[in-house]
Amino acid sequence: MNQWTLPDYVEDMLPDEAVYLESLRRSILDLYQSHGYFYVIPPMLEYIESLNSNGQDMDLDTFKVVDQLSGRLMGVRADITPQVARIDAHLIQNDEVTRLSYAGSVLRTKPASFLQSREPFQIGAELYGFKGIDADLEIQTLLIKTLNTIGIKHAVFDFNHLDIFTTLIASSDIERDQLDRLYQAMQKKDKSEVVDLTKSMDKKNRDALIALVNLYGDANILKEAEKVLPQDHTIKNALQFLKQIDSALKNNAIKISYDLSDIRGYQYHNGLVFSIYADNCYSPIALGGRYDNIGAPFGRNRPATGFTMDLKNIVTLFPNGKKAKAILAPHNNDPELQKAIESLRQNGEIVAIDLFGNMKAVENNCDRILFQDASQVWKVKTV
Repeated sequence: MNQWTLPDYVEDMLPDEAVYLESLRRSILDLYQSHGYFYVIPPMLEYIESLNSNGQDMDLDTFKVVDQLSGRLMGVRADITPQVARIDAHLIQNDEVTRLSYAGSVLRTKPASFLQSREPFQIGAELYGFKGIDADLEIQTLLIKTLNTIGIKHAVFDFNHLDIFTTLIASSDIERDQLDRLYQAMQKKDKSEVVDLTKSMDKKNRDALIALVNLYGDANILKEAEKVLPQDHTIKNALQFLKQIDSALKNNAIKISYDLSDIRGYQYHNGLVFSIYADNCYSPIALGGRYDNIGAPFGRNRPATGFTMDLKNIVTLFPNGKKAKAILAPHNNDPELQKAIESLRQNGEIVAIDLFGNMKAVENNCDRILFQDASQVWKVKTV
């Protein structure tokens, strides 16, 4: 085996992609800062109990190591959201609304899909401390602005409300393993599997769960859901909430759809959840929703909502057609040349020094050169 071979679904980022990712990171974090979302940087390693405080699924995604100092089991973070919840609960301890943003690499034991990395670069924003719909709409608006910053057009916002699913299974004695299988069947829209897994449930809720598989589409689906789902107070409120979201966001340049069988993240999400899709993308480019119980393991159960996306995935799916071009400058100790170089750099230009002295600008990813004209003035010209 070649020693330089990387593990499956782990990759290097070469200069063009790395520069593009970094420019997106800076622009997006500046956007979040302007909206009052302040940047935090959690550690890559934490004790496993903290990282996996919100469910078994995260445990399966987490690489584990033994801490040589304490002997305790530690994990490499597979998701930054639980870390931000810990920060809100224990380090900030603000009783008012807290807005936080983050950006950094995570590591997972397996990729989210065969096209994605096991080392995503997560960026996201979270709002703590406000239960009302205004917090959800603020997060949606910020996500729309994030997509605009990246340059993603014709995005589809796919919504669901998990109170519908959790209400339908609340009275059943379904075991965790069977519930996980039901989750997989719902995600695949495997109606026959849902029928098989719900045999022991009462007819009303079983029929409703089976109906969820086909309840996806535009806003008309919400009207259909009112007809076929039980006349339960919680379910009615969830459908009404989705209608309010639809009304508030319909004037934005996005397409809105609903998928009442998309119960992604049901283990720790509650209320509104959403997945964002774009043209020619078969998996979500952003995920989010409410997770009001995420702070409970840290002793501070506050309302919370937010979203996250993988910038590595974004860079792969939406490559930047513009490559940063540089100015090639000769290797020369002339003080005037040095002044000219620094002036260009301060004005945002990339200036590379021609150490070999062959001034082959094209080979050095340069489209201009710095030269000295007849009057001994250093100037830039296109090559």
